Amino acid sequence: MEAIRNIAIIAHVDHGKTTLVDKIMYHCQLFRDNENTGDLILDNNDLERERGITITSKNVSVVYKGTKINIIDTPGHADFGGEVERVLNMADGVCLLVDAFEGPMPQTRFVLQKALDLGLKPCVVINKVDKENCTPEEVHEKVFDLMFELGAEEWQLDFPTVYGSAKNNWMSDHWENVTDNVEALLDMVIENVPAPKVSEGTPQMLITSLDFSAFTGRIAIGRLERGVLKEGMPISLCKRDGVIVKSRIKELHTFEGLGRKKVQQVVAGDICAIVGVEGFEIGDTIADFENPEALQTIAIDEPTMSMLFTINDSPFFGKEGKFVTSRHIRDRLTKELEKNLAMKLGETDSADKFMVFGRGVLHLSVLIETMRREGYELQIGQPQVIIKEIDGKKCEPIEELTIDLPESLSGRAVEFVTLRKGEMLSMETKGERMVVKFNIPSRGIIGLRNQLLTATAGEAIMAHRFIGYEPYKGEISGRNKGSLISMEKGKAIPYSIDKLQDRGKFFVEPNAEIYEGQVIGENSRGDDMCVNVTKEKKQSNVRSSGNDEKARIIPPIIFSLEEALEYIQKDEYVEVTPKSIRLRKIYLTETDRKRFKI
Repeated sequence: MEAIRNIAIIAHVDHGKTTLVDKIMYHCQLFRDNENTGDLILDNNDLERERGITITSKNVSVVYKGTKINIIDTPGHADFGGEVERVLNMADGVCLLVDAFEGPMPQTRFVLQKALDLGLKPCVVINKVDKENCTPEEVHEKVFDLMFELGAEEWQLDFPTVYGSAKNNWMSDHWENVTDNVEALLDMVIENVPAPKVSEGTPQMLITSLDFSAFTGRIAIGRLERGVLKEGMPISLCKRDGVIVKSRIKELHTFEGLGRKKVQQVVAGDICAIVGVEGFEIGDTIADFENPEALQTIAIDEPTMSMLFTINDSPFFGKEGKFVTSRHIRDRLTKELEKNLAMKLGETDSADKFMVFGRGVLHLSVLIETMRREGYELQIGQPQVIIKEIDGKKCEPIEELTIDLPESLSGRAVEFVTLRKGEMLSMETKGERMVVKFNIPSRGIIGLRNQLLTATAGEAIMAHRFIGYEPYKGEISGRNKGSLISMEKGKAIPYSIDKLQDRGKFFVEPNAEIYEGQVIGENSRGDDMCVNVTKEKKQSNVRSSGNDEKARIIPPIIFSLEEALEYIQKDEYVEVTPKSIRLRKIYLTETDRKRFKI
């Protein structure tokens, strides 16, 4: 059993996890010399590549000096914490990656806490030591302090460290000693990460992940804790609620490189994929056929935010999407629940509306973006935080917010956050930048990123993590500008847009198709205003000089999906179709809006 090591790579978003896994794969010669597989190999879905972040965790295995190392790449963003919580169960050690300039960041703390609680052995990699002004020794001290603060035990505090630059493909035991490969890191893993602990007894495997193949159906993935599994063997499936279902293994696969290899049997300690077991969920246990014993299931943190998903009922419904009915949306959301553990689905009083609960705006917007690419059309209401009653008091989720921005602009950030009921915890200068920490209600974070980026000309970097529930902090003022609403259905005429530009900023391109009730711009005042941008210039055959000045149109503001969700007010929806994102009022006609005031 000595020949297996299971390790998860954890870090703050953008500290270089996926790049490091690339270099390990190249070093262990997973590819032929003439294969150019590019970089960020594991970020294989379009959304991950576009955003440059990892969203779902992946497994890859390499062989180094005769030892098989199963590597699990995890997401760094706290909104995808559900992914991290379940895959850490498969690992015996974690490789904590820290940026040599930024040091441990909020998400580092979040994932490290989970790993230490599970009793995993940490190995530290201080990455990006080639950055200017970086302080590898200080960062090493900070990692130690952080582990101590999180309650690490003595054997965990005695962690090995390597320094290097994953991008430049080197690691060594000292940051000034530049080498030409990542062997120092792999040696550290083999020496310090314990081999899987195998206890005697009947087979037991906790399902921590699942895959789907159109050919064989759902595939259960997990680490075999004890015993041996064989192809064709009868087993018991112990469900979370205590029900036991008898089943049989059709095929067994272990991970090899980026793919999977079919095997006859799997020994305890290895990570494997099982084909042929029906009706399982993440957190169930595969156990012995005759005397099944269940393992403890996975504990997942509660969701903190909800959004209303509903069918698209705008005048433009069905023009671009393939799936538009409530049945399609319900089926797709139910399918997502199977693998997205941190998400929950709630019923409403209407068959067309669904409440979806998740970890944050990013967590849910990735789901919406995936759905629109698959051809779904839907509308989404304003994100709401989940308010709980604890000991008779109304409580709301609180987050720790870290903002990294130029020193000269730090005053603006403090002002914005305090307006949203944030409390400042600390201020720290790093070179010409300032790192400010706050505790802020989750409600206050919605829409804050847009304001900060505008005020700092795109220089601010924001990160936040959920801490817990605290008593309600009172009202937070939302958007202070009203909307410009279209009065007519038709085309947005450049002439009309030009004449209305002093009324506010527009969100639609000239000549775009619009409908009554669509939000086409932001009013420069605080109230909503209906405007008609479909009016053409009156043509007459009398000419006079100076009447025909050119229309000078300011480019419209184009929102990304997250920006649109954070921008809308409670009487508005975001209409999402495969090709467009529009904002609209829930009630399209002005008489309805007056009658049913929200």
